[in-house]
Amino acid sequence: MVIDTIVALLLILILGALAHFSPTELGPKADPADTQFVPRPEWYYLPIFQWLKYWRGPFAIIGIIVIPTITAGLLVLVPFIDRRLERRPWRRPIAVGIFLLILAGFIGMGLMSVRDDQRDPSIAKQVAKQREETEQFMREPFEPEPALSTLAAANVALADPLAAAGKKVYESESCDACHGENGIGTNAGPKLAGATAQKPADELSKLLRHPTPKMLAGEMKPVDVSDEDLKALVAYIKNLK
Repeated sequence: MVIDTIVALLLILILGALAHFSPTELGPKADPADTQFVPRPEWYYLPIFQWLKYWRGPFAIIGIIVIPTITAGLLVLVPFIDRRLERRPWRRPIAVGIFLLILAGFIGMGLMSVRDDQRDPSIAKQVAKQREETEQFMREPFEPEPALSTLAAANVALADPLAAAGKKVYESESCDACHGENGIGTNAGPKLAGATAQKPADELSKLLRHPTPKMLAGEMKPVDVSDEDLKALVAYIKNLK
Protein backbone atom coordinates (compact mmCIF):
# COMPACT_ATOMS: atom_id res chain seq x y z
CA MET A 1 0.00 0.00 0.00
CA VAL A 2 2.80 2.38 0.94
CA ILE A 3 4.75 1.54 -2.22
CA ASP A 4 1.65 2.15 -4.37
CA THR A 5 1.17 5.54 -2.74
CA ILE A 6 4.81 6.50 -3.30
CA VAL A 7 4.69 5.45 -6.96
CA ALA A 8 1.45 7.38 -7.50
CA LEU A 9 2.98 10.46 -5.86
CA LEU A 10 6.09 10.19 -8.02
CA LEU A 11 3.95 9.98 -11.15
CA ILE A 12 2.01 13.08 -10.11
CA LEU A 13 5.26 14.96 -9.45
CA ILE A 14 6.69 13.90 -12.82
CA LEU A 15 3.53 14.97 -14.66
CA GLY A 16 3.51 18.27 -12.77
CA ALA A 17 7.16 18.91 -13.66
CA LEU A 18 6.52 18.13 -17.32
CA ALA A 19 3.51 20.46 -17.37
CA HIS A 20 5.57 23.25 -15.80
CA PHE A 21 8.88 22.94 -17.66
CA SER A 22 7.56 21.60 -20.97
CA PRO A 23 4.00 22.91 -21.43
CA THR A 24 1.89 22.18 -24.47
CA GLU A 25 2.71 24.71 -27.15
CA LEU A 26 -0.10 27.06 -28.14
CA GLY A 27 0.47 29.08 -31.28
CA PRO A 28 -0.99 32.44 -32.27
CA LYS A 29 -4.68 32.71 -33.08
CA ALA A 30 -5.54 30.82 -36.26
CA ASP A 31 -6.14 32.95 -39.34
CA PRO A 32 -8.44 31.22 -41.88
CA ALA A 33 -7.38 33.75 -44.53
CA ASP A 34 -3.70 32.75 -44.25
CA THR A 35 -3.02 30.73 -47.39
CA GLN A 36 0.70 30.37 -46.58
CA PHE A 37 0.21 28.42 -43.36
CA VAL A 38 1.65 24.89 -43.45
CA PRO A 39 -0.29 22.61 -41.06
CA ARG A 40 1.79 20.00 -39.30
CA PRO A 41 0.77 17.57 -36.51
CA GLU A 42 2.54 17.13 -33.19
CA TRP A 43 5.77 15.11 -33.17
CA TYR A 44 4.08 11.93 -31.92
CA TYR A 45 1.69 11.92 -34.91
CA LEU A 46 4.31 12.61 -37.58
CA PRO A 47 4.81 8.87 -38.38
CA ILE A 48 1.09 8.51 -39.17
CA PHE A 49 1.18 11.77 -41.12
CA GLN A 50 4.02 10.35 -43.23
CA TRP A 51 2.26 6.97 -43.56
CA LEU A 52 -0.82 8.61 -45.07
CA LYS A 53 1.32 10.18 -47.81
CA TYR A 54 1.84 6.73 -49.33
CA TRP A 55 -1.86 5.99 -49.75
CA ARG A 56 -3.52 8.26 -52.27
CA GLY A 57 -6.68 8.14 -54.33
CA PRO A 58 -8.64 4.90 -54.26
CA PHE A 59 -5.87 3.18 -52.27
CA ALA A 60 -6.29 5.55 -49.32
CA ILE A 61 -8.87 3.26 -47.73
CA ILE A 62 -6.23 0.51 -47.51
CA GLY A 63 -3.82 2.62 -45.48
CA ILE A 64 -6.47 4.37 -43.41
CA ILE A 65 -8.92 1.54 -42.62
CA VAL A 66 -7.86 -1.91 -43.83
CA ILE A 67 -4.29 -2.14 -42.50
CA PRO A 68 -5.00 -0.42 -39.13
CA THR A 69 -8.02 -2.70 -38.62
CA ILE A 70 -5.96 -5.83 -39.31
CA THR A 71 -3.20 -4.58 -37.00
CA ALA A 72 -5.67 -3.86 -34.20
CA GLY A 73 -7.20 -7.30 -34.65
CA LEU A 74 -3.80 -8.98 -34.37
CA LEU A 75 -3.07 -7.07 -31.17
CA VAL A 76 -6.34 -8.32 -29.69
CA LEU A 77 -5.49 -11.91 -30.68
CA VAL A 78 -1.91 -11.85 -29.34
CA PRO A 79 -2.83 -13.24 -25.88
CA PHE A 80 -4.67 -16.14 -27.53
CA ILE A 81 -1.91 -16.85 -30.06
CA ASP A 82 1.08 -16.55 -27.76
CA ARG A 83 0.40 -18.67 -24.67
CA ARG A 84 4.01 -19.09 -23.59
CA LEU A 85 4.70 -18.38 -19.94
CA GLU A 86 8.14 -16.98 -20.74
CA ARG A 87 8.13 -13.19 -20.59
CA ARG A 88 11.83 -12.30 -20.48
CA PRO A 89 12.61 -10.27 -23.65
CA TRP A 90 15.87 -12.08 -24.45
CA ARG A 91 13.96 -15.36 -24.40
CA ARG A 92 11.41 -14.14 -26.95
CA PRO A 93 13.45 -12.97 -29.96
CA ILE A 94 10.59 -13.14 -32.48
CA ALA A 95 8.13 -11.05 -30.45
CA VAL A 96 10.78 -8.54 -29.44
CA GLY A 97 12.09 -8.38 -32.99
CA ILE A 98 8.62 -7.60 -34.37
CA PHE A 99 8.17 -4.89 -31.74
CA LEU A 100 11.55 -3.30 -32.51
CA LEU A 101 10.82 -3.45 -36.23
CA ILE A 102 7.52 -1.61 -35.78
CA LEU A 103 9.15 0.92 -33.46
CA ALA A 104 11.96 1.54 -35.94
CA GLY A 105 9.37 2.02 -38.68
CA PHE A 106 7.52 4.63 -36.63
CA ILE A 107 10.70 6.52 -35.79
CA GLY A 108 11.90 6.29 -39.39
CA MET A 109 8.66 7.67 -40.82
CA GLY A 110 8.73 10.53 -38.31
CA LEU A 111 12.27 11.44 -39.36
CA MET A 112 11.31 11.14 -43.02
CA SER A 113 8.47 13.61 -42.52
CA VAL A 114 10.87 16.15 -41.03
CA ARG A 115 13.38 15.48 -43.81
CA ASP A 116 10.77 16.05 -46.53
CA ASP A 117 9.91 19.45 -45.06
CA GLN A 118 13.57 20.44 -44.87
CA ARG A 119 14.19 19.46 -48.48
CA ASP A 120 11.56 21.90 -49.75
CA PRO A 121 12.97 25.45 -49.28
CA SER A 122 9.57 27.17 -49.30
CA ILE A 123 8.04 24.76 -46.78
CA ALA A 124 11.16 24.79 -44.60
CA LYS A 125 11.09 28.61 -44.49
CA GLN A 126 7.39 28.72 -43.63
CA VAL A 127 7.66 26.01 -40.97
CA ALA A 128 10.61 27.85 -39.40
CA LYS A 129 8.60 31.08 -39.42
CA GLN A 130 5.64 29.35 -37.75
CA ARG A 131 7.96 27.84 -35.15
CA GLU A 132 9.40 31.29 -34.36
CA GLU A 133 5.90 32.78 -34.07
CA THR A 134 4.85 29.99 -31.71
CA GLU A 135 7.92 30.45 -29.51
CA GLN A 136 7.36 34.20 -29.39
CA PHE A 137 3.69 33.67 -28.51
CA MET A 138 4.64 31.27 -25.70
CA ARG A 139 7.10 33.80 -24.25
CA GLU A 140 4.49 36.54 -24.02
CA PRO A 141 2.44 36.84 -20.82
CA PHE A 142 -1.06 35.43 -21.00
CA GLU A 143 -3.66 38.08 -21.73
CA PRO A 144 -7.35 37.15 -22.17
CA GLU A 145 -8.72 38.56 -25.39
CA PRO A 146 -11.35 41.21 -24.65
CA ALA A 147 -14.79 40.39 -26.02
CA LEU A 148 -15.46 43.99 -27.00
CA SER A 149 -12.07 45.11 -28.29
CA THR A 150 -13.54 47.57 -30.77
CA LEU A 151 -15.60 49.30 -28.07
CA ALA A 152 -12.63 49.33 -25.71
CA ALA A 153 -10.44 51.03 -28.30
CA ALA A 154 -13.19 53.56 -29.01
CA ASN A 155 -13.43 54.36 -25.29
CA VAL A 156 -9.66 54.87 -25.13
CA ALA A 157 -9.81 57.27 -28.05
CA LEU A 158 -12.60 59.26 -26.39
CA ALA A 159 -10.75 59.40 -23.07
CA ASP A 160 -7.38 60.46 -24.54
CA PRO A 161 -7.42 63.09 -27.33
CA LEU A 162 -3.77 62.34 -28.18
CA ALA A 163 -4.60 58.63 -28.58
CA ALA A 164 -7.58 59.60 -30.75
CA ALA A 165 -5.25 61.54 -33.04
CA GLY A 166 -2.84 58.59 -33.01
CA LYS A 167 -5.59 56.25 -34.14
CA LYS A 168 -6.10 58.42 -37.22
CA VAL A 169 -2.35 58.27 -37.93
CA TYR A 170 -2.45 54.50 -37.42
CA GLU A 171 -5.18 54.18 -40.04
CA SER A 172 -3.82 56.77 -42.50
CA GLU A 173 -0.40 55.07 -42.51
CA SER A 174 -2.13 51.72 -43.15
CA CYS A 175 -0.64 50.21 -40.00
CA ASP A 176 -3.84 48.19 -39.60
CA ALA A 177 -3.11 46.37 -42.88
CA CYS A 178 -0.35 44.38 -41.13
CA HIS A 179 -1.00 44.81 -37.41
CA GLY A 180 -4.78 44.55 -37.60
CA GLU A 181 -7.57 46.68 -36.24
CA ASN A 182 -6.76 47.91 -32.74
CA GLY A 183 -3.34 46.27 -33.01
CA ILE A 184 -4.61 42.73 -32.54
CA GLY A 185 -2.08 41.43 -35.10
CA THR A 186 -2.36 39.47 -38.35
CA ASN A 187 -0.29 36.94 -40.24
CA ALA A 188 1.58 39.84 -41.88
CA GLY A 189 2.51 41.57 -38.63
CA PRO A 190 2.65 40.91 -34.87
CA LYS A 191 0.12 42.32 -32.45
CA LEU A 192 0.87 45.66 -30.85
CA ALA A 193 -1.60 45.33 -27.98
CA GLY A 194 -0.21 43.88 -24.78
CA ALA A 195 3.56 43.39 -24.46
CA THR A 196 4.49 45.85 -27.23
CA ALA A 197 2.21 48.53 -25.82
CA GLN A 198 3.98 48.21 -22.47
CA LYS A 199 7.32 49.32 -23.90
CA PRO A 200 8.52 52.85 -22.95
CA ALA A 201 7.37 55.64 -25.26
CA ASP A 202 10.96 56.54 -26.22
CA GLU A 203 11.70 52.95 -27.24
CA LEU A 204 8.53 52.75 -29.34
CA SER A 205 9.38 56.03 -31.07
CA LYS A 206 12.87 54.76 -31.86
CA LEU A 207 11.55 51.46 -33.24
CA LEU A 208 9.02 53.26 -35.45
CA ARG A 209 11.67 55.62 -36.84
CA HIS A 210 14.43 53.01 -37.08
CA PRO A 211 13.09 49.44 -37.30
CA THR A 212 15.38 46.60 -36.27
CA PRO A 213 16.82 44.23 -38.92
CA LYS A 214 14.21 41.65 -37.92
CA MET A 215 11.42 44.19 -38.44
CA LEU A 216 12.88 45.21 -41.81
CA ALA A 217 13.01 41.56 -42.83
CA GLY A 218 9.28 41.44 -42.11
CA GLU A 219 8.80 44.35 -44.54
CA MET A 220 8.32 46.92 -41.78
CA LYS A 221 9.22 50.35 -43.16
CA PRO A 222 10.29 53.40 -41.09
CA VAL A 223 7.29 55.52 -40.14
CA ASP A 224 7.74 58.80 -42.00
CA VAL A 225 5.46 61.24 -40.17
CA SER A 226 5.93 64.46 -38.25
CA ASP A 227 7.13 64.40 -34.66
CA GLU A 228 3.65 65.40 -33.46
CA ASP A 229 2.00 62.59 -35.41
CA LEU A 230 4.62 60.14 -34.15
CA LYS A 231 3.93 61.18 -30.58
CA ALA A 232 0.22 60.69 -31.13
CA LEU A 233 0.82 57.28 -32.75
CA VAL A 234 2.94 56.16 -29.80
CA ALA A 235 0.19 57.34 -27.42
CA TYR A 236 -2.35 55.26 -29.32
CA ILE A 237 -0.14 52.16 -29.22
CA LYS A 238 0.53 52.67 -25.51
CA ASN A 239 -3.22 52.66 -24.89
CA LEU A 240 -3.93 49.44 -26.76
CA LYS A 241 -5.18 46.68 -24.49
